Amino acid sequence: MAIVRSQCGQCALGCGIRVLTGEDRDLRIEGDPTHPANGGLLCARGRALELGEGLDGRLLHPLVQGRRQGWERVIAQLARRLSAIRARHGPGSIALHVGGGLLTEDYYVANKLMKGFFGSAHIHAPWLGDVGRLQRAAYGEDVMPGTLEDVGRAGTILLLGGQISRDHPVLIDRVQAARADGARLIHVATAGEQLGPEADLHLSIAAGSMARLIGGLLLHCRDAGVAKAAGLVVPDGYWDDLRRGHDIWSVARACAVPPATIRGFYETWVAEGRAVTLAAGTDRATAAAILNLHLAAARIGRPGTAPFLIGGGANGMGAREVGCMADGLAAHMGFDAGALDRAARFWGARDLVRGAGLEGEALLRAMRDGEVKALWSIGPDEAASDWLREARALVPLSIRATDRGEPDAGGWTFQLPSAAWIEKDGTLTGMDRLISRQRRLLDLPGEARPDWWMLTKVAQAMGWGDAFHYEWAADIYREHVRLTAYRNDGARLLNLKRHAPISNPAYAELTPWRWGEVPFDEGRFATPDGRPRLLAPGDQTDAAIP
Repeated sequence: MAIVRSQCGQCALGCGIRVLTGEDRDLRIEGDPTHPANGGLLCARGRALELGEGLDGRLLHPLVQGRRQGWERVIAQLARRLSAIRARHGPGSIALHVGGGLLTEDYYVANKLMKGFFGSAHIHAPWLGDVGRLQRAAYGEDVMPGTLEDVGRAGTILLLGGQISRDHPVLIDRVQAARADGARLIHVATAGEQLGPEADLHLSIAAGSMARLIGGLLLHCRDAGVAKAAGLVVPDGYWDDLRRGHDIWSVARACAVPPATIRGFYETWVAEGRAVTLAAGTDRATAAAILNLHLAAARIGRPGTAPFLIGGGANGMGAREVGCMADGLAAHMGFDAGALDRAARFWGARDLVRGAGLEGEALLRAMRDGEVKALWSIGPDEAASDWLREARALVPLSIRATDRGEPDAGGWTFQLPSAAWIEKDGTLTGMDRLISRQRRLLDLPGEARPDWWMLTKVAQAMGWGDAFHYEWAADIYREHVRLTAYRNDGARLLNLKRHAPISNPAYAELTPWRWGEVPFDEGRFATPDGRPRLLAPGDQTDAAIP
């Protein structure tokens, strides 16, 4: 028997777990009372990890065209075929799909190999959504401005949609505790959605009207003299455009809610300077409206004030921190000349990508056109199952790293046995910048291996062993940390330099820690001029940053 502190990994909240491990892969799981994200609370999905210890349906050995082969031979074949495709068709001929359940170390190695050595930024990660893009456009950097502790410091909590109540019950427990301590809770949901927790005000609005409701609140702030944040960059004509269709009566008609109710909601929110907004699964327009509201009303950069846009994936923040996506480089860097030079030098890159890659339907079109010849898919991603089914049939070389076997090899050229969540070892970042250790609860069964190990071995076989020398997850963590600090003069908030010299034993004992202190607390943002940007409709991408 042993007690291991690890991570739940079932959503972006980042809850810690305390696990009693026994013989025959037996586990007893409870919430970790010492972890800042959940303080001992744990929902049903976390407790269900106990059911994941079985080996039924597991992929335990590498398969090539459905036939079992040893790792040494598989690695050699992968290196040979990827090298041939890249040499014949160019760097953009290789693509990557990543699921949301990988660790930061997995994402780091995958991103480095793709962008620094394959020379491709074609990374499909649909679960990431628009949160990172919008925060980069508004703040200049993809930084969650608040922490979970801000929920308990808020005077007013605005809860949007029914998805949070369904998917993040531990967060709802924190919200209810804040309400018991005197915070006012306003819950807005589309008619027919889950009602959610007991609130001081419930608004049931018409489908598709959430962005209109929040835009109207911003206009009300403007008319009440609240929306006057210093230094805010406002697009030309923004306030005039907002005024059309966002007065209280127009909003009331769109939402199918009486005007008096809308006015009461707006006045309640405006009256409280400490306001937190929680939203998950919102559309792009609503997410942009939330960021605009908090920026314009200066409800950001202070304790108890923050917009929380909860992204998908257990480690979505970790993936975004290392840049494992189509439209970023690494360590919160873009594709400007300075960032390209830093990454090339630090990585010793052989063929550094020069710009953003393809994803989604655009990537599928490139496969249909024969421009992309190889796809490596890593990690579970149920939402992308249809996309993967089509993509693997379009490319001559398809590689699937997964912990679950598929009948008849599922149509994949290679199937590689990877670790299940409870067998992973590394780090992940919760939605509020809290980095925690995921510790292996069970030994790897059969020939299953971590995803970073597979990527590293292929890179070594392709002749890049000097840049991929990792033996332990701690080696990757140290390199990731050093890259965030490399030539970082303070322009980027993501700087993990305090952990640059971390030893293997210290990494093994790592306790949760948060980077970034209180972002934007002095009113300075990560844009070139230090000023935040309001997001205009149709301009809610990185192009909004000059």
